[in-house]
Amino acid sequence: MKIYLVGGAVRDRLLGLPVKERDFVVVGATPEEMLKLGYKPVGKDFPVFLHPKTYEEYALARTERKISKGYTGFEFYADPKVTLEEDLKRRDLTINAIAETLDGKLIDPFNGKQDLENKVLRHVSEAFAEDPVRILRVARFASRFGDFTIHHTTMHLMRNIVKAGEVNALVAERVWQELYRTLGLSFPWRFFEVLKDCKALSILFPEIDKSFPQIIKVLKSVTSLTTKESIRFAALLNCVVQQGIESLCARVKVPSTYRDLALLVNKYQHDFHNALKLSAEELLIVLEHADAFRRPKRFADFLLACEANFTEIPSQQIEKFRKAYKIAAQVSVKPILNRGLAGEMINKELHQQRKVAIEKQG
Repeated sequence: MKIYLVGGAVRDRLLGLPVKERDFVVVGATPEEMLKLGYKPVGKDFPVFLHPKTYEEYALARTERKISKGYTGFEFYADPKVTLEEDLKRRDLTINAIAETLDGKLIDPFNGKQDLENKVLRHVSEAFAEDPVRILRVARFASRFGDFTIHHTTMHLMRNIVKAGEVNALVAERVWQELYRTLGLSFPWRFFEVLKDCKALSILFPEIDKSFPQIIKVLKSVTSLTTKESIRFAALLNCVVQQGIESLCARVKVPSTYRDLALLVNKYQHDFHNALKLSAEELLIVLEHADAFRRPKRFADFLLACEANFTEIPSQQIEKFRKAYKIAAQVSVKPILNRGLAGEMINKELHQQRKVAIEKQG
């Protein structure tokens, strides 16, 4: 039995980046041997085990064979005879196909270290074209390593995957998972640029494809303002019509908190732009519809996402809304309740008093 550190941990160490988690591959072992050593099985489709003390993942060396469309259409083969190189060959990119012995020796059969130095994203083998998820992964790596380029042969394979209809077989959860992981990265717009280049954007995100240049511009803007994924997602869809946002979110199974913020920003973006011209009543309606008084943190997210789509520094607009919120939030509901009002009358009176307070403060 031989154990090797593989994948992202090796890649990130070579790049001088923090290593967040470590994965290992085990060559020459059987599931029974792993169990005897105290490892806990967790893999459903192939043998993956957790170390009894560190709880890090140890996977038996394996190969795979394409048997049907989609990223689930694979048959895996794990056996003590499978070599380390055979295991590494099934991986997506050369920079992810580098192994390291426990004493620190690199094993790099596909020249991944050289591609790291040259800042190139290159596929390991022709088997790359069998898994459509790899299009999303390459796009995500381009978003993480913004100055890396995709090798032309890899882009050719990605376009072939799209032509073969494999992208259509991607399940919604996996598409959202890759998009979500991308949103928090340093160059998230690269994700969509890569998908556009390989012709997958119009299939996976047709709503974004229709307004591509403007969306890229807004995404770059919001990336400079915040790292929060939900705000970036809301800003990303600001150029999409409400029906398009609802369609995309339903298709990709976007969490409701992300969808709701995106719809809110999209609906009231115009009011944000015209904040200086809004009456107290109009300002209050936006505050109420944004649920600002019960969810002030989301309201702050709303303002930040709106800011990303503004051509100038919108300090006056933001301050206008913040001031109106602060004034209205100081209006107490207790005196209204003491008057014996009930039901909808409470809301109407609270609304009226908040409006008057905003008007008085100008």
